[in-house]
Parts: sequence; C-alpha cells; structure tokens
Amino acid sequence: MDERRLTVAAIGDIHVGETTQYPYRELFQEIAGKADVLALCGDLTNHGKPREAEILADALRSIGIPVVAVFGNHDYECGHLEEVQHILTQAGVRFLDGAPQEIGGVGFAGVKGFGGGFGNRMLDSFGEPAIKQFVHEAVNEAMRLESALRQLETERVFVVLHYAPIAATVEGEPTEIFPFLGSSRLAETIDRFDTVRAVAHGHAHHGTYSGKTLRGTPVYNVAQTIPKETGRPYALIEV
Repeated sequence: MDERRLTVAAIGDIHVGETTQYPYRELFQEIAGKADVLALCGDLTNHGKPREAEILADALRSIGIPVVAVFGNHDYECGHLEEVQHILTQAGVRFLDGAPQEIGGVGFAGVKGFGGGFGNRMLDSFGEPAIKQFVHEAVNEAMRLESALRQLETERVFVVLHYAPIAATVEGEPTEIFPFLGSSRLAETIDRFDTVRAVAHGHAHHGTYSGKTLRGTPVYNVAQTIPKETGRPYALIEV
C-alpha cells in the first residue's frame, strides 16, 4: 500500500481563448515543480473551440506530471466537445468523467456536475417538463459521480468537479445565481464515501476558497480568480 502523500495543484476556469496571451506554459511549468498531479476543474476553454484546445494542449505537453480534468459549461458552448477532448487527450490529459484514475495510490474521480441549488432550497423534480429535465441533469451527474467513486478501491480519493457541491464556496456571488452554481446532490454523494479526502471545483469566480460538506470533507473553490493560500492562481492540496 502506497501511503505517500500526493500534492495536487488544482485550478479551474482558465478559459483559454483563441487570442489568449496568458503565459500558461510558464504557469504549468511552475506547477510541475511544486505538485505531483495537476487537476483542471472545468472551463478549460472559453468557448469550446478546437483552436482553443490546441493552444491549451501546446502549453500542457511538456508539463511532466499527470493531468486530470473535467469539463465546464464553457467547454460545451460551440458543440465541439469530442474534438476538444481528443486534442487534449492527445496532449496527455486524463478526463475523469466515467473514467476514474489511480495515481500514486490516490484515486481521482470527477464529473462536471450541474446546478439546482443547495440544502432545503434545492430544486425539486415537480411541475413543468423543463424543470424536471433540469433536475434530472443534476441527479444524473450525481449518479455518475457515485458510479466513479464506487469503481475506486483506493483508501484516499480526490474529487474533481466544475460545479460546486456546497453553498459555502459560492458565498460572495450574487445570491440570485446560487442555484446555477452547483447542487447539494453532489455533496450528498460525496458524503457516502469515507475515502474522499478533498474536493476541488470552479465555476464560482467570485466565491469563497474553502468550506466543508456536512460530514466534514474539505471543499476548495479553485476558480482561477479566487484568492488562495498559495498567492497563485492554483491551490496546492495534499491528499
């Protein structure tokens, strides 16, 4: 059994665009010197265009550490998700949705997640078909996360999401949009597994860095814009 602690660098919402000037190659090389694994928490691209994926892939190719990822809502925008995934997979990115990974004795599970709200104000499947379809999407994402977690046999698991599983890490955003930033259904799933040591998500650009699920699992909002303990756009989380 490998009990060596892993340092995970987690960042979300990098929004690589066709005219991106941000020095991502330098950022990823910096991360490679500090972490064992890089976790990308959705919104990898700005509009889900293949050219955007190519720019990101070029920056990632020489990183030298494993990279795991989930997609975010922006990555769906132009309808080229399969092509974007292919380009990034060719650059070494391991997409977690439906394919949990084990790295250095730690399991990595992840899904995009979806909205729906938190706690006793979570949206219920009642009324119009459009509402039921919205709730079905949130439930389906939680079920896919549960399936991934059940596939892992490691004693330590790191969960990667785009949407938030708790309200605490979206605090700072306008309350009116809380239901579109995440869902407690994700946290309910996470709390069924004692092996989950930490959760990282993005999406809430003006939220709060850290919080906990009801059972006490640490949750980190690692959207690029969120101030973190590192003082850098990424968080360093030990598992």
